[in-house]
Amino acid sequence: MRLSTDLDGIDLQLLKALQENGRAQIGTLAEIVALSPPAVTERLRKLEERGIIRGFTAQLAPSALALDITGFILVRVDSSTHYPKFLARATANPEVMECHAITGDASHLLKIRTRNTSTLETLLAEIQRWPGVIGTRTSLVLSTHKESCELPFSHVEEVIAESRQARRKE
Repeated sequence: MRLSTDLDGIDLQLLKALQENGRAQIGTLAEIVALSPPAVTERLRKLEERGIIRGFTAQLAPSALALDITGFILVRVDSSTHYPKFLARATANPEVMECHAITGDASHLLKIRTRNTSTLETLLAEIQRWPGVIGTRTSLVLSTHKESCELPFSHVEEVIAESRQARRKE
């Protein structure tokens, strides 16, 4: 999905505020953007309908829930014939947190979280049995210094302004 250039400054303020605090109440958001609560509710509804806001979740501490192993698994899938099955398996597995198609020596990168080395071994054996998987390479995380779900906004205003200029020239 490309940047939705019909976003305005108020939409961007709402998105930034929600990234900082997904539990922000409508009244608080209304104060931030100087609109009425019903106007903010309507804007949020439209942002959800357009797929810009995909949902609201809590960020949980994996180690507090006994998920002590974080790893990245490079996976090589032998051909595009197995691609849909591979994606279905990766998507369905709760220990696979992220699945990315990539360039380089592997075709996919999986971010996983699991309980311990025993469950990691079981997960790796499972992935290696998926149709089309011809190899894996795993790196384990020793410590994490930054992990974020927040998207950077530094470029958004610039892209919107460029798009508006281009439309005016047409």
